[in-house]
Amino acid sequence: MAAALLACVIIDDNEINRFTLERAVERHDQLTLAASFPDAVEALTYFHDGGAVDVLLLDIEMPHISGLELVKLLPEPKPAIILVTTHASFAVDAFELRVLDYLVKPVNYARFCQAIARVMEQHQPAPPPPALSAAVPTDISATGTDLFVKINGKLQRINFEDVLFIEALSTYVLLVTDKHKHIVGGTLKNMEDRLPFRHFVRVHRSYIVNLHRVEALEDNMLRLGQHEVPVSRPYQEQLAQRLGAL
Repeated sequence: MAAALLACVIIDDNEINRFTLERAVERHDQLTLAASFPDAVEALTYFHDGGAVDVLLLDIEMPHISGLELVKLLPEPKPAIILVTTHASFAVDAFELRVLDYLVKPVNYARFCQAIARVMEQHQPAPPPPALSAAVPTDISATGTDLFVKINGKLQRINFEDVLFIEALSTYVLLVTDKHKHIVGGTLKNMEDRLPFRHFVRVHRSYIVNLHRVEALEDNMLRLGQHEVPVSRPYQEQLAQRLGAL
């Protein structure tokens, strides 16, 4: 059975760039173009009226409302957002808004396909979490709290007791502490495989949390300091067991 096509919306005030993205969407056999807009104001009406969108290709620098401002205004649940811009300097701001990917103009079609592949991964059913082994003790204290990670091209020692959670961001992960956010190269799976600390637990396709720093769980949202992290359904039972073992 063929997978359903993903509805794609384009917002870019530059007509040539918009046309280029439209052609890229038309070439891709997993996408269908739902709408294309020259500005964010017109697009907002489409979204608030319930217009179909799975993937949003969004320019950043636009008049009236910028792409970054639009992301904050989008109704929930937000679509998978891929920012498209001429300036790579916006990358950190983009990741703060939890966009899925970030393309720099002129967009290479192969790179475009890579970004869409990430969207398609999100639409796949989440794999079930590994079963808790009876041989694993319920005491989840770690022996040692430090790990070296590569940040800005150099190895840096991080005390993981300070890390609240780890979030997937395109081809990077974000280590979030009370005071800092460290962007580290690699995937969330790579980071998960490296972590020697059993109190770091996967709770979502895009999140690993430090159970020692969880303050509350309500409506499938974990509160860690000033942050909230969602818990997806496949991980809820295991999380409840791990929290009960603390």
